[in-house]
Amino acid sequence: MKRIFKWLLRLVLVLVALAVLLFVFKDSILRAVVEQRIRSRTGMDVKIGKFSSGVFSPVVTLENLKLYNTAEFGGTPFLDVPELHLEFDPAALARHKLHVTLMRLNLAELDVVRNEAGQTNMAGILNRIQAPTSKEGGPSKLLKDFEFTGIDVLNLTVGKARYIDLKEARNNREVRVNLQNQIFRNVKSDADAYGILFMIWLRSGGNLPLPGGRNEGHGG
Repeated sequence: MKRIFKWLLRLVLVLVALAVLLFVFKDSILRAVVEQRIRSRTGMDVKIGKFSSGVFSPVVTLENLKLYNTAEFGGTPFLDVPELHLEFDPAALARHKLHVTLMRLNLAELDVVRNEAGQTNMAGILNRIQAPTSKEGGPSKLLKDFEFTGIDVLNLTVGKARYIDLKEARNNREVRVNLQNQIFRNVKSDADAYGILFMIWLRSGGNLPLPGGRNEGHGG
């Protein structure tokens, strides 16, 4: 169970990093360029319906962000994020500290896919993102350049999660979490994040789709 919690936590951090990337380069990149950078870093096709960032304030909003699995994972949807809204503390940002005053995340769907070789898309994308890159850098390097100091207010909505096993279809399942605008305050540590993810896991009835084709929530 800890493994899936760590993966989901890293996934959220990657989304935050991409949003920071948009803010840092807001004057020099367009949506198409952002999509190209995400493709180059993840190997996945991506579509961003809309993004906007504050001119005089560190605010970033992404709408209708969709990531699609690569061919080896069936080309199915991976993430469906109707909204990711972040507001940062400008003084902390100037000191290379990532202090989020408000984060609103609407995760409509997360699909965990296990390919015929027994590998999962979650592990694959995280390995690519965390791998060393060229001089261009990317979300992974950006996170290393900033010290995360916490989220004051997190407004979280989670729709559903699916597990798709391309080798053993009988393992496929879907879990509806149906968490709506749940407010969490002062999320500053891994323990805080794990507490949130554990609550989501409980809402799913301990049946969130986990890598490996089985429910590792019990005794994991």
